[in-house]
Amino acid sequence: MTIGIGLLGLGTVGAGVAAILAQPEGRHPLVADLALRRVAVRDLSRPRPVDLAPELLCTDPQAVVDDPAVDIVVEVMGGLEPARSLILRAIAAGKPVVTANKAVIARYGQEIAAAATARGVYVLIEAAVGGGIPIIEPLKQSLGGNRIQRVSGIINGTTNYILSRMADEGAAYEAVLADAQRLGYAEADPAADVQGGDAADKIAILAGLAYGGPVAREAIPTEGIDRLQARDVAYANQLGYVVKLLAVAERLGEGAGGEALPLDVRVHPTLLPRQHPLAGVHGVNNAILVEGDPVGQVMFYGPGAGAGPTASAVVADILNIAGIRRVGGPEAGLDPLLAASSWRQCRLVDGASTRHRNYVRLRTCDEAGVIGRIGTCFGQAGVSIQSIVQFESSEAGAEIVVITHEVRESAFQEALEAIRALHEVEAIAACLRTL
Repeated sequence: MTIGIGLLGLGTVGAGVAAILAQPEGRHPLVADLALRRVAVRDLSRPRPVDLAPELLCTDPQAVVDDPAVDIVVEVMGGLEPARSLILRAIAAGKPVVTANKAVIARYGQEIAAAATARGVYVLIEAAVGGGIPIIEPLKQSLGGNRIQRVSGIINGTTNYILSRMADEGAAYEAVLADAQRLGYAEADPAADVQGGDAADKIAILAGLAYGGPVAREAIPTEGIDRLQARDVAYANQLGYVVKLLAVAERLGEGAGGEALPLDVRVHPTLLPRQHPLAGVHGVNNAILVEGDPVGQVMFYGPGAGAGPTASAVVADILNIAGIRRVGGPEAGLDPLLAASSWRQCRLVDGASTRHRNYVRLRTCDEAGVIGRIGTCFGQAGVSIQSIVQFESSEAGAEIVVITHEVRESAFQEALEAIRALHEVEAIAACLRTL
C-alpha cells in the first residue's frame, strides 16, 4: 500500500527528502512505498535542485495538509509561522507529522505534544537537532534507563566551522564569517547561528527529552561567538585548550519531594581541554556528549546540517511512521509523541548559583604588583586561581590571562567587580567559560 507524503517546503532539506523518495533503489524496502502527493513552495517559477512533476507543486501549504491523498505531513519550511499552525492543522486532521523545525519545537513543543496526545497521532523530530546524527530517538528510547547527568554538545555547524578556521589559521572572526557565507555554510543573516540562538533552540529540545520535562526556551542564557576575538582563541591554544560554542544541559539536584528538577541549561563559547571528547570536532561537524548512569559517556558525532544529513533524518522518521502503519498503530511500541517523556517538571536555576571554571583576559598597565593585586581580588572573593599568565608587555600595557578553578558564579562576579575598580586595570577584555 502506497503512503502519501505531503511536503511543506522544497528548500535545501525538502529537496533532499524529495530526492531520496524519487530514488528508492538500494534503500529500505519501505521507501518504495512512499510517494510524494503534494509539495508546497513559495514560488512556482523558481528553479529546483530536484525534478518534480509540475502538478505536485502548489503555493498553498494548507492545501497540502488538507489533501486526502496525503497520509504524512513533512514540515521543512522553517520559521515559527505558519509552520506551527500547519503542524497543528495536520494533527487536528489526524495526520502524523515529521518536522525538522527546532525553533517551533523549542517554543511550542508542549502545545504540539498535547494536541498530538489528544488526537492520537505521531509527531517525530529527529531532524530538528544534529542533522544526520541520531540523537532524539536514543534519548527517548536507547538511553531511557539512564539517569542523565549532563548533555553537552557542539550543535551548530556554522559556528564550529568558524571557530575551527580561527584556531587553525589565526584568522579574525569577521574574515572567516565572510568566507563561510561565500561557501554557503552561513546564511546572509547569520545571527541565529553566531549569536547562539540556533544552539539554544536545540539544547532546549535535548534537555526536555533528557530530563523528562519542558525547558523554557526564552530563559536559557545564550552567548554566541560574534564578539569573540582571535587573540582569545590563540591564547587558549597556548594554554592547551580549544574554543567551541557549547550547548549544555546539566542536572544540579534531584527535585525531591515533588519539586521541579533543577537544571543548568546554557549556550556560550567554552574553552575545552584538548583531551576532551568534543575538542576534536572540527569543521561543520556536530557532536553531542551524553553522560549518564550507568552508561557513562556516549558521544554522537557526524554532519550536523545540509541536504543529505538532515533529509536522512527526516526520511528515517517517515519510515518509523510507515512501519507502525504497517503493523497496526501505536501498540507497535514507538513513543507516539515528540515530548511523551514529559513526566516531571523542570526549572532553570538562578545563574548566580551555578559553578564553573572561567577564562578572563585583562588589559592592564605594565607595572610591578599588578598580578598580585588581581590575585588578591580573586582571593578575597573566594575564587581559587588555576593559572595566571602575562602574555604581552609593552609601554602600551600588558595582557593578563587568568583561569580559575570551579567557582560559584556570584563569587566570580564579585571578584570581577573588585578587579574593575583597580586603577591598573584598563578593561576586562574577555570572559569565557572553561571545562
